[in-house]
Amino acid sequence: MTTGHLHLAVALDGAGWHPAAWREAGAHARELFTARYWAKLAGEAERGLLDFVTIEDAFRLQSTLPDDVDDRTDQVRGRLDAVLLAASLAPRTRHIGLVPTATTTHTEPFHVAMGIATLDHVSRGRAGWRVQVSPRASEAAHFGRRAIPRLDPEFRDRALLAELFEEAADAVEVARRLWDSWEDDAEIRDVATGRFIDRDKLHYIDFSGRWFSVKGPAITPRPPQGRPIVAVLDHGGTAVPYELPARAADIVFVTPQDREDAARIVERVRAVPRDGEPLKIFADLLVFVGPDAAERKARLDELDGAELVSDAAIVAGTADELADLLLDWREAGIEGFRLRPGAVPADLKGIARGLTAALRRRGAFRHAYESATLRGLLGLPRPASRYATAPGRLP
Repeated sequence: MTTGHLHLAVALDGAGWHPAAWREAGAHARELFTARYWAKLAGEAERGLLDFVTIEDAFRLQSTLPDDVDDRTDQVRGRLDAVLLAASLAPRTRHIGLVPTATTTHTEPFHVAMGIATLDHVSRGRAGWRVQVSPRASEAAHFGRRAIPRLDPEFRDRALLAELFEEAADAVEVARRLWDSWEDDAEIRDVATGRFIDRDKLHYIDFSGRWFSVKGPAITPRPPQGRPIVAVLDHGGTAVPYELPARAADIVFVTPQDREDAARIVERVRAVPRDGEPLKIFADLLVFVGPDAAERKARLDELDGAELVSDAAIVAGTADELADLLLDWREAGIEGFRLRPGAVPADLKGIARGLTAALRRRGAFRHAYESATLRGLLGLPRPASRYATAPGRLP
């Protein structure tokens, strides 16, 4: 039997993952685009002692269509920039990890790397990056720099997906090299000698690949964690299943439908060759938590005019029922869970208050934060800079 504490995270997205959640009483829909609203959500998750929150983002409006804007006006449309939002949450929280989503398809890795490094500094070591690709023509149209065909809803264009994931892996490699390009003690700040930095401890990264050519060094000093956490959602149905997380991530989010499926996914993930620390496997679940969970979900389905569907398994039950399910899946090799609350604040409170209490009664969740950094919470060591002993003084 597997023992020890589970890792728990929540995926924050608007008023919740049910498209009708904003219509629930107490949903605070008028505050969706305010820092105060998001600070309340992050604060609730932190009071529950969760490892981290992720913040969704994309380069298109939410839509029921695979690669176009729909004409629905009864669902939430619009969102705040995830990296900037996470930076605003850093001084409003103390312990919980902050993991915004940023795409690699239409952004320069230098810009993303500096944004995540800055987040790590302002949060004092609690930053992460959820890497995402943008395979839609409607997103490419915002930039006009590359042609992407209209999305096949069944993702049969395996060559395109393989290319986007390969580009994403290179983007993460660039970011990590940039985070390493300042050695930890590069800043001297010696007023007496007038030396602010040791130029011998800033390094070119000289990355040259198919998509990027980046000289470096970074403009931001090395992050407190050395390298912030990198996470990837991988359903296993891509052209190269689990290769991107194996190459580039610290955490992979997977979407099992039951315990047996979880065991199969864990086996497939572990079969992909990987260097470094073992990949952390988190299962995504879309959850409604509480004694009235099933009734609330049914009411929201009726409001939306359709039964909720998701790539992740949907669970509606009490906190104790959900705790039993998580511990059962843990026996299949799942180390943590990223829970998508169906409606906030109701289901976020159900997670942060009810579920965590149920897991503590079973000896499976922390009673206090045991580390000041996200790496520490996840049990991951702080990596040394790969350039710490490399020559190459900047001119």
